[in-house]
Amino acid sequence: MITRLKFLGVGIAASASLLFSPVWAQATPDLGTPTLPAPGFKKLKVGEMEVISLNDGVSRRPLVAEFVKNAPLDEVKALLTSQNLPTNYIDIPFTPFLVVSGNQRYLMDTGFADNGGSTTGKTIANMAAAGFKPEDINNVVISHFHGDHINGLLYKDGSLVYPNAKVHVPAGEYAFWMDKERLEKASAGLKGAMTNAQRVFNKIPADKLVKFESGKDVAPGITSVAAFGHTPGHTLFTVKSGGQSFIYVADITNVPELFARNPDWAVTFDMDPEMARQSRRKIFDMIVKDKMMVGGFHFPGNAIGTIAPLGNGYQFTPMK
Repeated sequence: MITRLKFLGVGIAASASLLFSPVWAQATPDLGTPTLPAPGFKKLKVGEMEVISLNDGVSRRPLVAEFVKNAPLDEVKALLTSQNLPTNYIDIPFTPFLVVSGNQRYLMDTGFADNGGSTTGKTIANMAAAGFKPEDINNVVISHFHGDHINGLLYKDGSLVYPNAKVHVPAGEYAFWMDKERLEKASAGLKGAMTNAQRVFNKIPADKLVKFESGKDVAPGITSVAAFGHTPGHTLFTVKSGGQSFIYVADITNVPELFARNPDWAVTFDMDPEMARQSRRKIFDMIVKDKMMVGGFHFPGNAIGTIAPLGNGYQFTPMK
């Protein structure tokens, strides 16, 4: 699986170094402070299951030319202006999703816990507001190994945030980031990202770690969907019950106001931009065709809504 991907060292280094830079992890003071959604959770019934978005916070970063790698900054700003959005900064929400199925609770991605900036680390508080504690989580399901998705597995002191949970990870993603030989040969940016991933997963007890192949069922009613490109093993998850369906799209698009509207644009964090572009169009087409509800890790507001075609791309509309 990994050998099919054409990951260029320079591209990986650039995306990894930006992803783990302080400007990504915390708000930039001169741009103001982002407004957090209130309430910080939203519940959606999917047949006999329940899907709950849990906002971990929002980070504000300056909008620079490198953010969209294959479009002029003027075009990017024009698209934001057409949607009455600011053009000097981008607000990036972080939203894990909790799927409740009987007595099983599946947390999809984690946010930062206490490892991020002052406007992040809100998942536990919003989980409590939704009626759950970290000890209630049986399973954590990871889409990919970027820090904003995995750092919330551990507190700063190294203790487990979800002590009773098995941690499910895509096998191909795990193989890429945990490769010690690759780490030794990695450029500076990739080395930082890989070191972080290995720091996190070396602390997960072996009997709690579950590897799955992308495309296979993770649990009854929950199926993984390969969507490679953003990272080598980037994986999404569908939830189906009682004739209803929902898909958690993780990072298939960062900032849907840009990358859903223009699926061929490449965000700086996509490690293989062309494969990410193909995955993005394939997934959005599937969502529209199957009339699925959708949730995204970086989607605005309560992060749950619908996708509809618009021009050459798609429009995300948040659920009321």
